Amino acid sequence: MSNTNLHETFGCHVFNDTVMRERLPKATYLDLKHSIDEGSPLASGTAEIVANAMKDWALENGATHYTHWFQPLNGFTAEKHDSFLILSKEGRALTEFSGKALVKGESDASSFPSGGLRATFEARGYTAWDCTSPAFLKEDSSGLTLCIPTAFCSYNGEALDKKTPLLRSVEAVSKQAVRVLRLFGDTETNRVQVSCGAEQEYFLVDKDMFKKRADLMFTGRTLLGAKPPKTQEMDDHYFGTLKERVSAYMTELDSALWKVGVPSKTKHNEAAPAQHELAPIFEMVNVACDHNQITMELMRKIADHHNMVCLLHEKPFAGLNGSGKHDNWSLSTSGGVNLLNPGKTPRENAQFLVFLCAVISAIDTHAALIRASAANAGNDYRLGAQEAPPAIISIFLGDELTDILEQLETGEEHETMQGGVLDTGVPSLPNLSLDTTDRNRTSPFAFTGNKFEFRMVPSSASIAGPNTVLNTIVADALSNIADRLEGAADFDKELNELLAELIKKHKRIIFNGNGYGEEWVAEAKRRGLPNINNSAESYAAFISPESVAVFEKHHVYSETELRSRYEIKLEKYSKIVGIEARTLLMMLNSQIVPACTKFAGQTAQSIAQIKASGVMCDTQAIEEVLRKTTSGISSLVKGMKKLERAVEKFEKFGDDFESQARFARDSIVSVMNEVRKYADELEVIVGKEYWPIPTYSDLIYSV
Repeated sequence: MSNTNLHETFGCHVFNDTVMRERLPKATYLDLKHSIDEGSPLASGTAEIVANAMKDWALENGATHYTHWFQPLNGFTAEKHDSFLILSKEGRALTEFSGKALVKGESDASSFPSGGLRATFEARGYTAWDCTSPAFLKEDSSGLTLCIPTAFCSYNGEALDKKTPLLRSVEAVSKQAVRVLRLFGDTETNRVQVSCGAEQEYFLVDKDMFKKRADLMFTGRTLLGAKPPKTQEMDDHYFGTLKERVSAYMTELDSALWKVGVPSKTKHNEAAPAQHELAPIFEMVNVACDHNQITMELMRKIADHHNMVCLLHEKPFAGLNGSGKHDNWSLSTSGGVNLLNPGKTPRENAQFLVFLCAVISAIDTHAALIRASAANAGNDYRLGAQEAPPAIISIFLGDELTDILEQLETGEEHETMQGGVLDTGVPSLPNLSLDTTDRNRTSPFAFTGNKFEFRMVPSSASIAGPNTVLNTIVADALSNIADRLEGAADFDKELNELLAELIKKHKRIIFNGNGYGEEWVAEAKRRGLPNINNSAESYAAFISPESVAVFEKHHVYSETELRSRYEIKLEKYSKIVGIEARTLLMMLNSQIVPACTKFAGQTAQSIAQIKASGVMCDTQAIEEVLRKTTSGISSLVKGMKKLERAVEKFEKFGDDFESQARFARDSIVSVMNEVRKYADELEVIVGKEYWPIPTYSDLIYSV
């Protein structure tokens, strides 16, 4: 694609600022722009004019239907399509899209997860236009549909989606950040925005192979599979040359993303075979969240065009690197000033240090909540697996900032390290400016120059939840700082004392070392940092008194909304584990055990035929293969019966999701792992022609 085509393609299916300038009356455009930039309500009549212009634009591009596009609590997106068609009195076809239809829609709220917020007989739910995220045209083989990003709430006003709390949290952090900026003499900034960029990791496998694996179809991950002789030991896949089939997929994906305004920037092979990554340019967090949902949908859809399947599960293959979603988070003023940019002399940048210390204190105070925000059943197989951050929350700052904070705490000043120049030792190569600190890929929450990278977020999850938590707890930390400094008689003296106190109290969360090392687990325990290694346990942080207080204080979640999320997360965790267990039993009963039994029978028959032939031949080696096979089958069947009993007990919990989730964690997952071990041992014994499902070698090297 040429540069000219790129310029023409990007945003061509988006009702963006350029389109609005062209199609809306100036007064209407300015009113809508003010609402987008300042978060103010639309003036009366504006929605009607916008709706008409949006309809005309959509029709001119070939769309016949529109939908309120929203993000319910199942983690996916939802849409109900309505045509622009109306009929005249004479029965003639006309088109119409009113301001009311733009602003408000209705969906069955009882058919989505609500955690008790909606009963089955309480069906009414509303979708409300989010004008801060641009409408776009979704394209598929049937044509184009106008998608209008919306929030989703119940008849009683509770948030039933991911977007509403995220927008509330953005308001909260903006309000408190502006309070702090006023203390530093900034009288111009009226809003502070949260910027975000979500790096998306994923796997690609051949669709024909995928269809032969019930575990991949039902659960998104392989429940069985022996590790092949070669995976990622040679480090030859990471940043390696793209295969043509993968490159063709990525090219089509880029084009589709650019059309709907998703700023796809970087693409490359990741560490594991068949694993890849896409990274966008940073955007405002609400738009970034919408764009990441669009990205995941298009990744799956476009893979199908290339006879492939995109796997977004956190751990599709045991023994290989899993997939995450690195959430790059920062704060910037409405004037474009990055509040987490330390500048050339961070030691003298008091405003930066205040915002930095606010983040540090927020993460330390609410470490369990941050951990819970990145929890799901798939991520339990990834976190702490020497490939991703550990489950222990810590912050990497690097040597320079850590040194500066130590000086602030002690009051002792000395020369701070500088970045310098990197001399490669090759005269023909340019000398490179050297950053003051290295990066740390083992840290779950790392400062990377002018932003924080939250590396724990699951690859399949919406980034709305983690960012809602992060925005809220930082808002609370900024609120506490503003409360303290606004009443200070001597601002500079109070500021220095406050920073020293914050650093002393929360420095335990700062760790620049190897997060993969066992010694860090012991050190974190000595520091009093929580180590929550499973999702089922982590979710309790959402309903702790401290969490409820901070969310209610900043009007992000009510206690009722938090308890609904807690129940939904436990229910989803339990259902995922239950589906996995039943799928595993089905595969073992219908495929693996019959195949192993057939191999054993034919091996026994071969031994008997050799002995009956009268040929002097030592059959001891073949008999050993038979012994291992039959012994393995025996162990496997015993494990299956154990798993069957556990599943029977699991299914009797009913709606007691707390007990069911704990049982799933303690009694189902462990037995599944035990049973898998026996099956994987059989896979390397049984002849490949007998093995009924594609192996890891087939899957990861088929694309």
